[in-house]
Amino acid sequence: MANEKPTILTKQGKIDIEKKLNYLKTIKREQVAERIRIAREFGDISENAEYESAKAEQGFVEGTISELERVLQNCRVIEVDELSCDEVNLGTKVTIVSVSDDPNSEEERYTLELVGTRETNPQGGRISNECPLGEALISHGVGDVVDVRTPSGVLSWRIENIQLAVSSDIK
Repeated sequence: MANEKPTILTKQGKIDIEKKLNYLKTIKREQVAERIRIAREFGDISENAEYESAKAEQGFVEGTISELERVLQNCRVIEVDELSCDEVNLGTKVTIVSVSDDPNSEEERYTLELVGTRETNPQGGRISNECPLGEALISHGVGDVVDVRTPSGVLSWRIENIQLAVSSDIK
């Protein structure tokens, strides 16, 4: 664990993990303990499906708590003063446009936020710096064209705009 790579988080990502950890420790633990208590009242716990289910949930909750504590102990929060809009990096939002040699292809346009792997949400426009597209975009500037190898072939994207995303994360 000493050589473990730090988890990179935005400020909001760290806040979200802290909130989840607090919920698990204060509310969910109590709910699971109550389920176990009630299940014990059903009698013989050796053949009690409700008790086994509650104990399995308890194990999951405790494992998640341990994992989140480890993430928070070994994280690096992206600081606003580390960022620039000159190139794509973690904590920036980038607008990309598809580039194609086919004149009949429709132009695709996406605005994506680059975040650490713990915060990804592709449907919400948040991609990891370690996914193929995120990795290709890192360190490139406006006007650059990047190629991304996908299972269906190589796709090309032109960087249209870069802006800081971290400031919008702070609530």
